[in-house]
Amino acid sequence: MGNAVSIAQMQAAQGSNIPKNHEHMMATGANPPPECPMHQKDGKANATVKPPHPTMYATDSPPSECPVKHDNSDVSPLNMMPPANQQPAKDQPFPLPTDRQTSSIPKVTEDGSVQFWQYPSQQMFWNAMLRKGWRWKNEDVSQKDMSDIIRIHNANNEQAWKEVLKWEALHAKECGNPRLKSFGGKASDYSPRARFRSWLGYELPFDRHDWIVDRCGKDVRYVIDYYDGGIVDSDYKFALLDVRPALDSVDNVWDRMRVAYMRWKFAALDMVQGSRTDSGKVDH
Repeated sequence: MGNAVSIAQMQAAQGSNIPKNHEHMMATGANPPPECPMHQKDGKANATVKPPHPTMYATDSPPSECPVKHDNSDVSPLNMMPPANQQPAKDQPFPLPTDRQTSSIPKVTEDGSVQFWQYPSQQMFWNAMLRKGWRWKNEDVSQKDMSDIIRIHNANNEQAWKEVLKWEALHAKECGNPRLKSFGGKASDYSPRARFRSWLGYELPFDRHDWIVDRCGKDVRYVIDYYDGGIVDSDYKFALLDVRPALDSVDNVWDRMRVAYMRWKFAALDMVQGSRTDSGKVDH
């Protein structure tokens, strides 16, 4: 994800009056949520890691942080992550907290132990934006805005995982504990679906992520398009999320077909039920 994501989060945190009219998104079955300013490119570097999946046990090892794309040589070979940068940036106008929140999203570990992705602190988020070329100005974010941005970021990622789990429920018998292996931002690389919708007159997403989910040893790629959802709600959600398995395998194509059929089926049943209800009304 590039600067567009950070800007979108800033505008949301500052209460931008953005239209809420996104009915066209509802046709896709999309629900509100996420974006992350810190991510690796594609997760290929850890593609060979095969955790001993079914056996999961607790560990005292520190959880991993949100993946960040780096060219440094000190990154972890497991998740391609650099050491956390909690140092204040040069000319930073105000101090920022360094505390971090642990997510509910399980991560792939080398030994199969139970660990969860950890969200960046406000200071880490600030440093990440600077690495992307952003520079602070007086009219930009305030100290309070950074707190809201982090809450938006975390809430959106939590909702993103919930959307992934809805698809993974189709495979609950073969894998009851899917985990997020890696995720990368592709803000300027629009998905074919997003481009097609734009040709029909709908807006383009402001961001895109590709998530790699480990389905008990099998890598499954998900494409997530983020659309502007307007004003931030009480749960710090402002994005509309269109999430689906990528059309890069027979299983994913079959899942997409199954869900499309179920959506059509229940929509048709609702229409039939509604027409029967209307016809049964008696005028007085």
